[in-house]
Amino acid sequence: MKKITVLVFFILICAAAHAQNNGAYLVPRSIYIGDPAVLVLPLPPDSSSRSQDIVLTSLSPGFPSHADIDFQRITLERRTGGSRLMIEFTAFVPGLLELPIIEIGGEHFSGLAVTVNSMVDNRSSVVLSGPASSLAMPGTAFMLYGTMAAVIVFILSAIWFMFKGRTFLQRLGEKWKLWKSFVSMKSTEKRLRRSVLRGGNKRLILDKLSNEFRLFLSFLSGHNCRAMTAREFQQLSYELLNNQEKELSFLLEFFNRCDKLRFSGKNINTKETLQLLADMRRFIGTLEKAKRVKTAQKEAGAA
Repeated sequence: MKKITVLVFFILICAAAHAQNNGAYLVPRSIYIGDPAVLVLPLPPDSSSRSQDIVLTSLSPGFPSHADIDFQRITLERRTGGSRLMIEFTAFVPGLLELPIIEIGGEHFSGLAVTVNSMVDNRSSVVLSGPASSLAMPGTAFMLYGTMAAVIVFILSAIWFMFKGRTFLQRLGEKWKLWKSFVSMKSTEKRLRRSVLRGGNKRLILDKLSNEFRLFLSFLSGHNCRAMTAREFQQLSYELLNNQEKELSFLLEFFNRCDKLRFSGKNINTKETLQLLADMRRFIGTLEKAKRVKTAQKEAGAA
């Protein structure tokens, strides 16, 4: 009989403690280790004249202590509309933690407990994450995309060169040689003019003029102009001048005048020599324009 009485009494105490913790809630609802939290326990309204709040701090006598919980402040608010007990704390271990008996304002509160969550889920094994990706240096994207663009341009250029590059380079080389020959002949004309003005041997100057001019025409026409007579240049003019009638007889007249001065045996007039050089310079300009037109027409036909 005595044992039954003790068992019933123990069950009633546990039921009362469990009932006392019912209705209590945490702020915030879920707390983790090291989080400051408040356990709020609603109480019945206080109909007595004691409406002043009671606050306990760590300096107050009888302040509760716990090995795994740091209590900051305990407040008992007494209101006629509804009282409540607020326990401010910080927990340092996970799991279900039972609070010690709280004694405040002549009342005792026991059976209170809180659940503290852990930052690491104990239900699964801890797995280290993979290594973090390397940080990109400033300008890496520009260098990467720039390199890709350069490779693409190189590949396209190689493909273009396989089909049209050789023809293009050949035409470019011909244009370079043609431009160089005109520049060389113009320089020769200026050099011979300076020699005439300085009083040089005009017969040797005319020999040099005839020889250089024939070499120049040989390069343009592809014929051996050094062995041609003055009359043989008449047909050559049709090929070089693109049928410009006003200049077709120039080469015939030019070499006739030049040969007469060279082989006449008389003293050569400075004025006549300078006139030959001037006529040749004008003819070279006309010939250069005709070559440009002919080259443009050829490229347009090829395209």
